[in-house]
Amino acid sequence: MGKLLGRALVSLEETSEEVVIIYLSDKGSQRNDGHPLVSARSLNRRRLVRNEADLVDAQDLPLNQAYVHSLEQHVVHVRHQLKWFNAVSAVATKRQIEQLRRLPFVREIDLVGRWKKTDSENLDQGVIKPPQEHAPEGTTVLDYGTSFTQNNQIKVPVLHNLGIYGQGVVVGVFDNGVRLQTHEAFASMNIIAQYDFVDHKPNVAPNNLSTGFGSHGVYTLSIIGGYKPGQLIGPTFKSNFILARTENDSSETPIEEDNWAAAIEWADSIGVDVTSTSLGYLTYSAPYTTWTWADMDGNTTLITRASDRAVSLGIVVVNSAGNGGGGDGI
Repeated sequence: MGKLLGRALVSLEETSEEVVIIYLSDKGSQRNDGHPLVSARSLNRRRLVRNEADLVDAQDLPLNQAYVHSLEQHVVHVRHQLKWFNAVSAVATKRQIEQLRRLPFVREIDLVGRWKKTDSENLDQGVIKPPQEHAPEGTTVLDYGTSFTQNNQIKVPVLHNLGIYGQGVVVGVFDNGVRLQTHEAFASMNIIAQYDFVDHKPNVAPNNLSTGFGSHGVYTLSIIGGYKPGQLIGPTFKSNFILARTENDSSETPIEEDNWAAAIEWADSIGVDVTSTSLGYLTYSAPYTTWTWADMDGNTTLITRASDRAVSLGIVVVNSAGNGGGGDGI
């Protein structure tokens, strides 16, 4: 048993459904037969950080499907196959977990970390916003409107004046979905792939169109790559974009780390260069067990290990530091 399951198993109800990650003992006798496991673009990016002989390794091999099919008979349903970790995330009852532990090809079982945002993140904390300024006349080639302030803060206009708009870069945006993909700020955006890892569908627009669902993704995507001269220009508006919905907005549904882990594997296989994740979680929804501060060592949580693997493959992984200012939101 993993850390979380070891702490929680005794208190779990027999029929309660838990999200678990099941680590397998091996991937069988399969070998890479020359069939591409990732795209040519992913291989080219890996060449920047790896030797030619190490571009593809055992972690890129798919799971042993015979094992997966057997697991399907002992769980409520399978969520994601995680080839980097030779693992399957699934929903299972306590009784099923005990059955899974007896399977000869199962190496370890653990609960998946479940999180939610603190209520304070949704409140106006009285932060004083800086004045929105326009670029001095004649100093920029683009008309940023009031988005000049945020761009100028990180010296973006200097690059734009040189004709550097993010061309040739693939940016992955992992968030709570994007509802307004037909908005004029996205009209010229080149979205090359998208997938909803929460509801398992090809479009990242949330099924629930209530206020707030998918809005955070609209904010982050537009800030990064939106383009509406005179109003909003993102730093990298000429890049290609991969969109992944990894967060479930429902306050009743905790967030699972395996959504993000599955998304980064998928984005890597396509050839993503940079990923942006503007999400942070501090508390958890009762009665779910979560990690403690002692587990935040950079080598324990699934999402951190997935990030480490991505970086080792040449992906620049960017995550927000939180919106809590000098308080506990950092």
